[in-house]
Amino acid sequence: MVEEEEINLILAFKDKTSQTMEQLKESSGLPEAEILEKTKVLAKKGIIFNQPSSKGVMVFRLLPLVNVGVFEYTFMQKLEPTEKNKKIAGLFTRLFQEMDGFVQSIYDGVVQHMENMPAVDRTVPIQTNKISGDSTIIEINQEVSRQSADQVLQTQNVKDLIEKFDEIAVGHCFCRHHKDMEGRSCKQTDLRENCFTFGKSARFTTEQGFMRMIGKEEAIQILLKSQEDGLVHKTFHPNFDITRDETSICNCCKCCCGNSVDNQIGPIVNAAGYLAKVEPEKCTGCEACLGYCQTDAITMGSDNIVEVDEERCQGCGVCAYMCPEDAIHLIESKRIVRIAPPRKSAA
Repeated sequence: MVEEEEINLILAFKDKTSQTMEQLKESSGLPEAEILEKTKVLAKKGIIFNQPSSKGVMVFRLLPLVNVGVFEYTFMQKLEPTEKNKKIAGLFTRLFQEMDGFVQSIYDGVVQHMENMPAVDRTVPIQTNKISGDSTIIEINQEVSRQSADQVLQTQNVKDLIEKFDEIAVGHCFCRHHKDMEGRSCKQTDLRENCFTFGKSARFTTEQGFMRMIGKEEAIQILLKSQEDGLVHKTFHPNFDITRDETSICNCCKCCCGNSVDNQIGPIVNAAGYLAKVEPEKCTGCEACLGYCQTDAITMGSDNIVEVDEERCQGCGVCAYMCPEDAIHLIESKRIVRIAPPRKSAA
C-alpha cells in the first residue's frame, strides 16, 4: 500500500504520531512542499489523517492499522475485486489471525485488563417491533429513571441522533466489504453502504473519497433498511468517551462484524442503555429471534422458551424487533458490558 519513496515520511512519525507542519519538517528533514504532496497521497490511502485542529492548526497524524485506521478507511470505500485488493484483504486477515494468537498468548493479562477498559462503542437500540410497529420499551418509574441536570443525556434513538448533525457521510461497511474481497459474503444482509461518519470525520472521509455526503432523509432510510435486516446500531465517540458527541455509526451483522462473538479477538466492551426481557407466557419458541444476537446473549431454554443472559446482553433490541409474538421488551439498564474472548486450545 505504501510506495518506497513514502517510507521516509512515515518513519518521521516513529516518536510522535501527531505533528504540526513545523514538527514534521524537523522530524522528517523534508521541505514543506514535499510533505504536503506526500501526506495528500497517503491521506487518500487512509494512512495519514490531515485535518485542522479545533484551533485551526493543521495536524498530520499517522493512523493505526486498525481501530480506526488503514483497515477501516481502505474497506469503507467501494473497491473492485482486483488481485491487489484481494491480496490486501488477505494480508489483513493474516494480521487478525496474528493478533488473535497474541491475545491468546497473554490471555490472563488481557482478561484482567478488560475490567479497566473503556467502552469501545455504544449500542443505540431498535425501539419498535417489526410486525406491530409498537414500542418495545417498558417505561420504568419516571422519578427513578429521570436523569439529573448534571448527567449526560445520551441519544437513544437513531433518528434523533441523525437530527443532531448537519454533516453526514455514508460509506461501505468495512467488515462486510473486507470479507467480500475474500469471497466470504455476509449471510445476514445485502446492504453494504450503511455506515456513517459525522462532522469532522465526515469531512475527512468525503475529501479522501472514502465516503459520500448525504442528507438526513437518506440517512434515516438507510438506517430503517438496516433495522429490517436485524443489524445492530453501534455508535463511536472521540477517545472512547461516550459523554462526547458521536463521530460515527456502524450497523453491524453477526457474521462479519469485528465486535461480534463470531469474530472476537479481544474483549468486547460496550456501553449499553437497555436490557432485553422475555415474557415467558408469550414466547412460543418460534426461534425468530435466534441467530441475530451479536454476543450470543439470547438462547433457547430447555422449556422451549428463549432466555437472556444479562451479563452478555447489549440491549440492541434486535430480538424484540424480530419477535412475532411481541414477547421480548427492553428495560432501561445503563451499564458497561464486558465479554472476554473465548479461550482457545493450542493448535
